[in-house]
Amino acid sequence: MILFELIPFEYLRVIWWLLLGVLLIAFALTDGFDMGTGALLPFVAKTDTERRVVINTVGPVWEGNQVWFILGGGAIFAAWPPLYAVSFSGFYLAMFLILVALIVRPVGFKYRSKREDPAWRNFWDWVLFFGGALPALLFGVAVGNVLLGVPFHLTPDLMPIYEGGLFGKLFGLLRPFALLCGIVSISMLVMHGAGWLVLKTTGDVQARARRFGQTTALIVMAGYALAGLWLAFGIGGYAFVTEPPHDGPSNPLLSEVTRTGSWLAAYSARPWIIIAPVLGFLGTFMARRALSGQGELSPLLWSKMAIFGVISSVGLVMFPFILPSSTDPNSSLTVWDASSSHQTLFVMLVAGLIFLPIILAYTAWVYRVLWGKVGPEDVEDPERHAY
Repeated sequence: MILFELIPFEYLRVIWWLLLGVLLIAFALTDGFDMGTGALLPFVAKTDTERRVVINTVGPVWEGNQVWFILGGGAIFAAWPPLYAVSFSGFYLAMFLILVALIVRPVGFKYRSKREDPAWRNFWDWVLFFGGALPALLFGVAVGNVLLGVPFHLTPDLMPIYEGGLFGKLFGLLRPFALLCGIVSISMLVMHGAGWLVLKTTGDVQARARRFGQTTALIVMAGYALAGLWLAFGIGGYAFVTEPPHDGPSNPLLSEVTRTGSWLAAYSARPWIIIAPVLGFLGTFMARRALSGQGELSPLLWSKMAIFGVISSVGLVMFPFILPSSTDPNSSLTVWDASSSHQTLFVMLVAGLIFLPIILAYTAWVYRVLWGKVGPEDVEDPERHAY
C-alpha cells in the first residue's frame, strides 16, 4: 500500500476543511484583539501616555499573531487551489486594501514614537486605527459575500472567470447583507480588543475599554441575530442535485448544484451544529456581562468563545460548500471537488502535525513570558517598553 492511501481521500478533504477553519479562527482569536485594540486606540486613550500604554499591550505580540493569517493563506493556496484562484482574484482589490492596512500597521508601531511632535503621533495613531478597523470590517464583508454567492463561473477547462470590473471587485462587494456581516465582524473584534485591554491595563483606559466593549457586544448580538433572520428568509441557499463522489477528481463541473431553500436548512439535516450559534450568542452575552463587572480575564475568554461560535456557524451551515457561485451554481466550489490531490493533502497533514504543535508551544511560551499589565510607569521607563 502507498503510504498516503492510509487515510482515505474524502477524510483528508474534511480534515483540511477543518484545519482551514482552525487556522482562520486562530487568526481571529489572536490578531483579532490586535485589530480591535487598534480600532479602539483613539477612543479609549486620551493622552499620549495612555496611547503608548495601549500600543504596548499589543506591541510585543502582534507580529506572532499574524503568523496565523499567513498559515491560513498558505493552506488555501496548497490545499484548495481553486478556492485560492477564485477568491484572491475576485476579491483582489479588497484584499489589496487589507494588505495595505496590515502593512501600514507595523509602520505605525515602529514610527509613532520616534518624534515628540503631537501632530506626528496623532497621524500615526489614526494609521493604527485604520490598520485595525479596515481589515476587521472587510473580513466580515468577504464572509457576507461568500454566503450571498460570488459572481464567477468556470470554463470547460476550469478557468475561473470573475464577472465584474473595478466596481464589481470592490464597491460591488458592499451589498447590504455583506455590510451587516462587516459590522458584526468589526464589532466582535472591537469587543475582543476591549477584553484584551481590560486584562492588560488599569485605570481610565480599562474603564473606557469596558464601556466600549459593552456597547459593541450589544451590536454583535443584534447584528448576528439579524443576519440569521436574513439568511433564513431573504437569502437562498445551495444544494446538490447530483453530488460528486467524495473521493473523486477536483472538478466542480462534474456535479449539479441548485440554488434553493435556505442555508439554515443545514440545521434540519445536522441538528448538532446548533451548538455553534449557541456558543456565539452565549459567549457575547457573557463577555458583555463580564465587561460590566469586575472580571479582568473572563471578558477576553468569553469573547474568544463568541468568535469561535460565530465563525464556526458560517462554516458548518455552508458545508460542504466553500465558495458558491451566484451566476453559475454548477461552478460552486465544495469540499469534495476543489482540493489538491490525495498525496498533496497527506504530505501537508504530516507537515502540519509536526509544525503546528511547535508554533502553539512557542506562542504559549511568549504569552507566558509577556504576561502582566502595562501601565504608565512601563512606557516611561525606556527599559520596559517596546514602543
